[in-house]
Amino acid sequence: MTASGYSDVINHALAFAAKHHDRQVRKGTKLPYLTHPANVAVILTRYGQNDDTVVAGILHDVIEDCVRDGYTRDMLEQRIGDKFGPRVLETVLAVTYRRHDDDGVELSGEDRKEDYLERLATATEEARWVCAADKVHNASTILADLRRTVDPDTVWNRFGGGRANVVRWYRAVYERLREVGFNTPIMAELERVSGDLERMQ
Repeated sequence: MTASGYSDVINHALAFAAKHHDRQVRKGTKLPYLTHPANVAVILTRYGQNDDTVVAGILHDVIEDCVRDGYTRDMLEQRIGDKFGPRVLETVLAVTYRRHDDDGVELSGEDRKEDYLERLATATEEARWVCAADKVHNASTILADLRRTVDPDTVWNRFGGGRANVVRWYRAVYERLREVGFNTPIMAELERVSGDLERMQ
């Protein structure tokens, strides 16, 4: 599917995400969580990505964050696959942190990040686009909050591990995407926001 001025499937994806992220807010703010996937969609559209990629961008946190209110992970996967197709589901799963590895061993927080980076090697181009757009928006939001606060610690303290870990993570994602050959225009933006975060710490 190609991107267009209006897309019914994108409209449905936004409604689906709004339902599942209902009552969730962005970390340390009162902003509805939906502002994040909506902005990821805007970024992907700005770079001319197709509807399937944009839809995956809108839904990329549903499986990770919305196992509640009677929904299991398997149920959410099934719903996304049924409503938006296997390609969208594959993209969403590629950018979803896993709680267990292939052998069923539970992963720690740091292990999940390492697993995420490793899986970028076999991820599709669409998944790498969603990953990059997600990180561009998150890093840009942190930067905007840092620039308007008089106490930077109130921003950094939203994230476990402190500012050094936050900065290191965005740089690690950028470097990993570059390692796996993801040389697309969004990489310049991701490098810039990663560098700005490093200068703000």
